[in-house]
Amino acid sequence: MSSAEPTEAEPTEAGPTGAGPTEQTGPAVRAFGRGPRPAAPVPSPLPGLAESARRLADATTTSTALVADALARIEATQPTLNAFRHLRTEAAIAEAAEADRRLAAGERLPLLGVPVAVKDDTDVAGLPTHFGCDGDLPPAATDSEAVRRLRAAGAVVVGKTNSCELGQWPFTEGTAFGATRNPWNTDHTPGGSSGGSAAAVAAGLVPAALGSDGAGSVRIPAAWTHLVGIKPQRGRISVHPHSDSFQGLTVNGPLARTVADAALLLDAVAGAHPEDFHRPPAVSAADAARRDPGRLRIALAWRPPLTLTGAGPDPEVRRAVTALADTLARLGHHVEEARPRYGLIGLAFVPRATVGIAEFAARHPEPALLDPRTRSALRTGTRLGGRVVRAARAREVRQHRRIGALFDASGFDVLLTPTTAAPPPRIGRFDDLSAWRTDIAMAAACPYAWPWNVLGWPGVNVPAGFTRSGLPVGAQLLGPSRSEERLIALAAQLEDDLRWFEHRPPV
Repeated sequence: MSSAEPTEAEPTEAGPTGAGPTEQTGPAVRAFGRGPRPAAPVPSPLPGLAESARRLADATTTSTALVADALARIEATQPTLNAFRHLRTEAAIAEAAEADRRLAAGERLPLLGVPVAVKDDTDVAGLPTHFGCDGDLPPAATDSEAVRRLRAAGAVVVGKTNSCELGQWPFTEGTAFGATRNPWNTDHTPGGSSGGSAAAVAAGLVPAALGSDGAGSVRIPAAWTHLVGIKPQRGRISVHPHSDSFQGLTVNGPLARTVADAALLLDAVAGAHPEDFHRPPAVSAADAARRDPGRLRIALAWRPPLTLTGAGPDPEVRRAVTALADTLARLGHHVEEARPRYGLIGLAFVPRATVGIAEFAARHPEPALLDPRTRSALRTGTRLGGRVVRAARAREVRQHRRIGALFDASGFDVLLTPTTAAPPPRIGRFDDLSAWRTDIAMAAACPYAWPWNVLGWPGVNVPAGFTRSGLPVGAQLLGPSRSEERLIALAAQLEDDLRWFEHRPPV
């Protein structure tokens, strides 16, 4: 049901602008540091994922043109947005030329020749996987399974986007790369930890991008940059070479401007690696985005799980999500306030999250370069490993029953909540805070997203509008196990009505 996005300016045939590579980490690779870079003219935003694929198939543009414009736009906005950690400039141009040859020969694949980006927690052969960290890391020898599937679908990976250190926080700032900024207002964060991917898509640097979500890290930046962000069912997209990333909390997911684009990217990368633990049955997200969701019973929940912060939604967030609930009611759905029985789910989340951080931090060759807050989490995770984290994971079955009663016993189809309690904070809001104070501030701003990571169930952020000062906010559509198709169909119905893709940031 998702509408096609408006026609946008054709990419030009011009190649990327800006200075040449400043550091070679491998063949045809540019690594961005923190030093100043001259600004360059900014080309027009790229068309969306489905529109790019259509134009390529119709031969109304070329992959060379699309990739060149993506690289030029990334270079031009890097001094202001700082969305990327690494660019594959020469390699991407060569791959685009090969895609054009394949297209001219009549080959068709879902994303053949379309430029995309991936988050820097994802292995891309020949590039280091810094995951927001400082220091010298060796390049990955092989692609992750998600990137392998992207390439198999024909996509051209133009680069890797910034993430906060080991994906811990809802902001994308760090000593290794500086601050990634929100294209709607560069004084504010785009969120985290997939903030680089969100900023890149919102600003039209790429048609869509992959992120990862371990406590809302796709949904939070999607909310704060006016995007659709899908956190799929655990196992829907492989996290290989990790078999169970962050103790089962983290999944990969797409960020895009439209539901159809997010669904197309999800279908392209979905599927298990032979060594994966979790293997949900296949779905067709693209078909779901064209399907009427039917009349649904939707629970609207304002109360977040216990975080000891006393946080509730900011009045402007509440206003926006209330308006979205009113739209759902107008579209024929039954919307009713309800309270999920979260219980003390945080007692299961903290051991899993900190043990996951400790597992990743232990692999870093220079631990002294890690943020003091990361080293604190590493110590906590080390203490909570073994029996404690096994007990936390064993509670998941009971948590499924207790929270799942909202769907099974109460008969709701979807849970609607704010994605965050607050609009996007200013850059530097979390600077110089201790680990404890960072956690408290983070929990107050973002108390709604992380329980669904504990459960492993799917959720979709949809744009809910803007604050009076023009900052985006979002709402979550959450469902029980393996309910992506219902959530995507409902999001597409909302998009048809609200047409949020018509609004672009000023960059």
